[in-house]
Amino acid sequence: MNLRERFRKAPILPIIILTLLFVALWIARTAVHAPTEKNVSYTDLIAAVEQGKVERVEIGPDSIVATLHAEKGKPTSELAAQRLPNVDDRTLLDTLRAHSVQVVGHPEEPSIWGPIFWSLLPLLLLVPLLIGIRRASSGSARNRPMTFGRSKAKLFDRSKENSVTFADVAGVDEAKAELAEIVTFLKQPQKYAAVGARVPKGVLLVGSPGTGKTLLARAVAGESGCPFFSISGSEFVEMFVGVGASRVRDLFEQAKERAPCIIFIDELDAIGKARSGAIGFASNEEREQTLNQLLIEMDGFDAASGLIIMAATNRPEILDKALLRAGRFDRQVMLDRPDVRGREAILRVHVHKVRLAPDVDLKVVAQRTPGMVGADLANVVNEAALASVRHDRDVVTEADFEEAVDRIQLGLKKEGRVMTEDEKRRVAFHEAGHALVALTMSHADPVHRVTIIPRSIGALGATLQLPTEERYLMTRAELRDRLCVLMGGRTAEEIVFKDVSTGAEDDIQRATLIARQMIARFGMSDEIGPVAFLHTETRLLGDAEIERRDFSEETARMIDEEVKMVVTREQTRAREALSRRRAALDAVARELILHETLERAELESIVQAAEPRPAASAQSHAS
Repeated sequence: MNLRERFRKAPILPIIILTLLFVALWIARTAVHAPTEKNVSYTDLIAAVEQGKVERVEIGPDSIVATLHAEKGKPTSELAAQRLPNVDDRTLLDTLRAHSVQVVGHPEEPSIWGPIFWSLLPLLLLVPLLIGIRRASSGSARNRPMTFGRSKAKLFDRSKENSVTFADVAGVDEAKAELAEIVTFLKQPQKYAAVGARVPKGVLLVGSPGTGKTLLARAVAGESGCPFFSISGSEFVEMFVGVGASRVRDLFEQAKERAPCIIFIDELDAIGKARSGAIGFASNEEREQTLNQLLIEMDGFDAASGLIIMAATNRPEILDKALLRAGRFDRQVMLDRPDVRGREAILRVHVHKVRLAPDVDLKVVAQRTPGMVGADLANVVNEAALASVRHDRDVVTEADFEEAVDRIQLGLKKEGRVMTEDEKRRVAFHEAGHALVALTMSHADPVHRVTIIPRSIGALGATLQLPTEERYLMTRAELRDRLCVLMGGRTAEEIVFKDVSTGAEDDIQRATLIARQMIARFGMSDEIGPVAFLHTETRLLGDAEIERRDFSEETARMIDEEVKMVVTREQTRAREALSRRRAALDAVARELILHETLERAELESIVQAAEPRPAASAQSHAS
């Protein structure tokens, strides 16, 4: 790189060189004018005058230089002495006159270099600062100082930085099908223009946290090969009023220059909340100005320009109605929690970089993770890989996935927590009661594992059931069997110990809630009839419910009695089932005390050994 190129790349370098030149000249000038005389004391100088050695004296502001009489064959020499502060020189002058010494005054010559240097120094320091500000202003918007109104959106340009495609997104096939139309428009806009079709200006992705909204938006950009502007809704708003609106304008200006492209606003509810209206004291002027500017920009561009706006939120119910009208966010794409097939597909995407053992069945893992979204399943795969490393294995096994799911759903093992023998025995019978009732009831989910290892969430044991298929509705018989399984633990304690403990607290709460919904919401009571008394206002994503009571106290009393009757009836069914299978109950509890965890195959083997089939049944089977 030549010197000119260095100057262009680093404009501060010439300033540094000029500064060093000034300093060098100042030092050189000072060295030239430095005195070369022999320095003596003030007393020695007066003594030389009195001895008649001095021919001439030059008095300056700070020093006195005396020229001595020249001797034959020797050069002229001088003596120099510093003038003493606050000392009267009249005695010296009288002595000089007395010895006929020539006195010459030498006032200090003012130097122009010092004032010039110190005057230019602030300018020299200011020039690099101005050049730096200018260079920063010509850079990216995120690095510019004092540019609050510039957009902070991150740009992922084509395939260089955004390699995500639909192949990287699983479990949301319906959403991908909806967005495939956007991809086709960005790739082949002439097909839509030929028939006069208008592609939606805005697409709103709605789903619970972790369902893959941001990933899906990046996949649309990756499939279409378009630039992708990504920004969070909270990055628009600052403490200064008007900054958010300015950032919205700047974002759309940048996007129009790069069209066709995609603008993605994550967490749209941060700026898109419904405006306060008449409640002036509750308004947020900065957020509302930002929202107004966003509405204006969405109205101000033509969909044919190739600019698509995508946004994501998990709280669609609080968005302003003006955002959701036709012509703005025309299309809303719902990302539900994946079903068992979707979870299996998501797991297959995340295990690409993981070395799996041959015994791993991802379908079983998917069945064990109901309600989990893509982010949760990615965490399951990572936890399984970490468990494999902890156990010094080279591959991830089925046991590692089991440990990972238990770690996420139940919490960490509290192996250091020591229960007394009585507590351990009680917990063993409690969990054996749940498991045995689940094996007895025809509509109950199959038991996958029973454990009495304490967990960090407070559970002293757990009975894990594995649904055989995804369910979207449940019959009254299925709900009754679920209630019966929940009451199986407490009932087993009553049968064996003739007393109950606090370990059934969660079971009773869940059983009571199911029974109340059966009676007052689903109309599954013959006594009260098919009438709904619990009216709920549910959010779109089902995150929260607001329950309203609009019935009399007499009806409330009837509902309470019916709920109590339903729970008591299922507890009686559980007692009958456990009383018939008492031998199996004792055997399962005994094995739990010894081994702490029983898998499904082990559990069924113990029950079959404890309950041999009747001889007639065995002969019939043999024949």
